[in-house]
Amino acid sequence: MKIFQATIFCVLGLAIAFTAQAEDDRAKAAAMMKRDFHAKGIAGMDRLNEDGLQALCNRSHNNPAKPVAERLQQDQLDAIRYPADGKFLGDWKSGEKIAQNGRGMTWSDGGSAANGGSCYNCHEIGPNETSFGTIGNSLRQFGKTRGNGPEIQKYVYGKIYNAKAFNLCSNMPRFGHSGTLTETQIKDLVALLLDPNSPVNK
Repeated sequence: MKIFQATIFCVLGLAIAFTAQAEDDRAKAAAMMKRDFHAKGIAGMDRLNEDGLQALCNRSHNNPAKPVAERLQQDQLDAIRYPADGKFLGDWKSGEKIAQNGRGMTWSDGGSAANGGSCYNCHEIGPNETSFGTIGNSLRQFGKTRGNGPEIQKYVYGKIYNAKAFNLCSNMPRFGHSGTLTETQIKDLVALLLDPNSPVNK
């Protein structure tokens, strides 16, 4: 019994020490970024601020308590601003250009030009692109396999607008929530994935 109790105390002690070390490492990393990152152009110091949702995901290793995750995920879903005109499909050709474009939001940008989505950095999308990331799932033939009706259009729009509304600790950027992409741009990306004429669905 004493050996068992000693083992429990040892495990608890290691867990506390590990947590304390992780917090110390996190604090050191944050201090280093604030020391070495300097505001320039449109890139301000606010980019170093970790919002509460991201902090929760970071500190839980992307596995927060289920009741908390469900509540916060619902909050994210409720905050999505869907198009007032009720239309979700834009121009797939413009969507392809946005998916290919990785420019925007850097210190050297003036902030007046539209940002890109860099979608190919994480996803396989069009059949003619040979260089793409694999962090995200393949989106080839997305519309062909899932359809392109109103419900899937709304889902895809919402997912691009704020992926955390569907998976709280998703690695996908919150393009609409953050203001990175406009409503029109998101519609164009929806068309890229769902329009039957898009090469994605050929």
